[in-house]
Amino acid sequence: MSLSASALLQSLQRSDLWSGARLATSSVSGVASGFPALDAVLPGGGWPCGELTEVFQARQGIGELTLLLPALAGLVAEDGWIAAVAPPWPLHAPAWQANGLPLERLLVIRAEGQETAWACEQLLASGALSGLLAWLPEIDTRQLRRLQLASESHPGPVYLFRPAAQAGMASPAPLRLTLDAAPDGLAVTLFKRRGPPLAAPLILKVKRPVRTVRRTARRMTPIALHPVPVS
Repeated sequence: MSLSASALLQSLQRSDLWSGARLATSSVSGVASGFPALDAVLPGGGWPCGELTEVFQARQGIGELTLLLPALAGLVAEDGWIAAVAPPWPLHAPAWQANGLPLERLLVIRAEGQETAWACEQLLASGALSGLLAWLPEIDTRQLRRLQLASESHPGPVYLFRPAAQAGMASPAPLRLTLDAAPDGLAVTLFKRRGPPLAAPLILKVKRPVRTVRRTARRMTPIALHPVPVS
């Protein structure tokens, strides 16, 4: 059945039809990022819960954690637990504390290679976390699909940090973004979201990261997780 031009125009003006040129309203709940300009371009009005968010960056230590700390602090304020899996450097404890994240609510998991994705699956399946951060320089599409499925039963946001060179790799993650340093903070480019890609990078003012030091006010001991053979 064909539609006349006038009938098609009337259909496109209906409020219950979504156009690919518009930002989608997500049925997934969102956690406020702490940056109103960013929330305005995120479907659901914040970092999505129960879904993967992939963060790509050409280099580390440009303020990527500073971007997430306000949202994580809100989760911890509700007696939540945050897990950091395979961070490439020791997390700076005073910076976390200064942003309202008590260290007793933070789990640091040591994992390498293929064990990293496995550790993330186990943590998501545990139901004990409010948020998960993981550094995954080595992961394939199959593992990403497994993590996306595991995250669907997770009540909070899941952030995967990956090298910028892997941004062209296919992924089931509904939200994918790149970060780059900007004079006043960070340049955020949303190149995949429910709706059109962000037309231009969003410049967010964030505090420059404090350089990691080996000796902090309080040392966080990483936990090692090892796969258990299934008989």
